[in-house]
Amino acid sequence: MSFTLGDLWLISAPNEGSPQETWDKLNRTTGNMSCNYKFSVPDLKVGTLDQLVGLSDDLAKLDAAAEQVTRKLVQYFADVLEDERDKLQENLVVGGKDLKTFVTKFQWEGAKYPLKQSLKVLSDIIGKQITQIDNDLKTKSSTYNNLKNSLASIDRRATGSLLTKDLSEIVKADDFILNSEYLQTLLVVVPKTLAKEWQQKYETLSDMVVPGSSHLITEDSDQILFSVTLFKKVIDEYKTHCRENKFIVRDFVYDEESLKVGRNERDKLVQEKQRQYAPLVRWLKINFGEIFSAFVHVKALRLFVESVLRYGLPVNFQAALIEPNKNSHKKLRTLLHNLYLHLDASAASPIEAIEDNPTLMSLGMHDYYPYVFFKMNIDFVETKR
Repeated sequence: MSFTLGDLWLISAPNEGSPQETWDKLNRTTGNMSCNYKFSVPDLKVGTLDQLVGLSDDLAKLDAAAEQVTRKLVQYFADVLEDERDKLQENLVVGGKDLKTFVTKFQWEGAKYPLKQSLKVLSDIIGKQITQIDNDLKTKSSTYNNLKNSLASIDRRATGSLLTKDLSEIVKADDFILNSEYLQTLLVVVPKTLAKEWQQKYETLSDMVVPGSSHLITEDSDQILFSVTLFKKVIDEYKTHCRENKFIVRDFVYDEESLKVGRNERDKLVQEKQRQYAPLVRWLKINFGEIFSAFVHVKALRLFVESVLRYGLPVNFQAALIEPNKNSHKKLRTLLHNLYLHLDASAASPIEAIEDNPTLMSLGMHDYYPYVFFKMNIDFVETKR
């Protein structure tokens, strides 16, 4: 069995004696192998056996969905924070509590999930909440991503090669013959290796080229941007002959108003991104708290349902949240196996025999123990470390 940072074990065992005696026995057995916390599960409405069996499968799917949406939201939160993503962890709080504090001091939120409701209704309430947050996340991320992508596209055009980059910030009005009925200035990208050839040929690539009109505008490591002025009637012919000589004519017409609009467009996008940023971060922070709380409540529901199915009625079990110490997982698992082995004779094999047996593992036995067990990983920023 593999474990990652943030793994917590949620278990339950029937009370043998008082709840405190069951708790003390667990603590004595695990010793210094783990930190144990009582996990508070309220008295929920049990319903029928058929309902419990059906809910067991439904809650497993709901558990997976809750974790998936939580991780998706955290991933997007990190993307939104960009250069400040090191502040992600401090923003992942639930009701002002960090994640570990919330789960180790978990209290059922009766206002959101009323105890008078059936287990099925509680499951449906949480399911709708998860779906709503997921849908809202898709909508908000789509809007903000479109804004970011538009801005990134403008910035890419400003930083590419001379063949593709936006020329509006490079050229000026003096580089062009403007408002002429007959003449037009073209911008031509010439490989540096062909610069001399350009100077020799540009006047003769077609008729009606203004002699001496080629001027170097700018250059990068590979290419040079030249201007050249000619009569409008020969532009198509000139472009064709340029292409034949590996000179690339840029499709650019100098227009002051259009350039001003282009510059203003980026400024507006930057301002709009800044305007949306704070409300989006606030929404992500609030809804992380909501989705994580829902995730833990699903775990509590699963623990309750499985405990009733496993141990029967009346409801009388002790739930615990166990934080295994580093490098103690396997030994701790053995201690728990031996402590609760008497609860289920079908689990009589040593824990090592199950985990080392491929056939049993393939049948799902790696998740079956004589006590109710669920793993809870609360490290939602592990991929960002």
